[in-house]
Amino acid sequence: MTRDFYIEVNSQQRNFDGERISGDVFLYRYIKEEDRVIAVLSDGMGHGVKANILATLTATMALNFTREHKEVDRIAEIIMNTLPVCSERKISYSTFTIVDIESSGRANILEYDNPSTIILRRNQIFDPSWKKVVLDKGRNAGKVLKTCSFIPSKEDRIIFCSDGVSQSGMGGDAYPFGWGRDDIATYASTLVSSESSISAVMLSGKIVTMAHKNDNYKARDDISCAAIYFREPRKLLICTGPPYEKEKDADLASKIREYAGKVILCGGTTADIVAREMDKTIIDELVFEDPELPPESFIDGIDLVTEGILTLQKVNEILKSYNNSTRLGKGPADKIVRLIMDCDEIHFIIGTRINIAHQDPNLPVDLEIRRTVVKRIARLLEEKWLKKVSFEYI
Repeated sequence: MTRDFYIEVNSQQRNFDGERISGDVFLYRYIKEEDRVIAVLSDGMGHGVKANILATLTATMALNFTREHKEVDRIAEIIMNTLPVCSERKISYSTFTIVDIESSGRANILEYDNPSTIILRRNQIFDPSWKKVVLDKGRNAGKVLKTCSFIPSKEDRIIFCSDGVSQSGMGGDAYPFGWGRDDIATYASTLVSSESSISAVMLSGKIVTMAHKNDNYKARDDISCAAIYFREPRKLLICTGPPYEKEKDADLASKIREYAGKVILCGGTTADIVAREMDKTIIDELVFEDPELPPESFIDGIDLVTEGILTLQKVNEILKSYNNSTRLGKGPADKIVRLIMDCDEIHFIIGTRINIAHQDPNLPVDLEIRRTVVKRIARLLEEKWLKKVSFEYI
């Protein structure tokens, strides 16, 4: 059995008030050859640089050992015995939650000292039945970890956070003992009830914002929340470059017409061909939203129409440094990035006809540039954003 859904993974963080660096570290990786997703959240003792180093070390080890299919108690033992010990308190301290989603769809969770992971089945709290793992040797003998394994269904969500979330508001009137895991679960369930398709990035963001509010907007610890959302994939088609043979123009148009998802056309010639074959009019925009790029055009039924190579190169540049807090502008490249980020499966159709406009002897061959830029974009989307990317040459 292979899974028939897309896995959206994202996290949001707020640093301890006044700190520039977070003592919580979230790492995730899509292992393409195994079709596997691993995500780890670690909270280092204290805050600031020292906590960040402890958490980075823990999260990196957790990711690598999990990737090697080691047994859960073995992973726990190696991590716990490798962490440096605090000279004052004589304890090595870094908590962790590891979520490993196999290609079969099975999700395995291992956690040590983080607030207990919340699993929502649609908007209901789901109990996967946890087991205890007690370490039996080494300096950590007797330490207890929790693990569970279950098969997620479409629309399930896994939410895990650092104790900056569960202890937020502690000592105040509303939550004298802190916000607590049960209240967080109820809040998450309410958010999903009111917006059933809320994304992982929005859900984790709202939980972090609420925890920050509980602390009267002065975070008393690093606040981190990660969310994993199993859902129907949102699809995007990006066409760039005219087909090699004119006879294929009609093929390109029919692929676009039949595509069940959003469509972007990159390139003037590509847009002309599609408009002609689909008997539509191109309307050119005359406002330059981005001084570096030609403005977009409009074709009825197509989500976005832009210039080709220059725009794609700008998309690649934006994606290199893009993160959750990046503010996108209104230019054509920004609009492409926004659509890409809203979608999960991105299919590129790359036309292989040489563009006459680019046959200046001083310019490298147009097709090679196009292929290279698209491949760079694809690599960023797969590695950094867990998108599924496919190609087709025409």
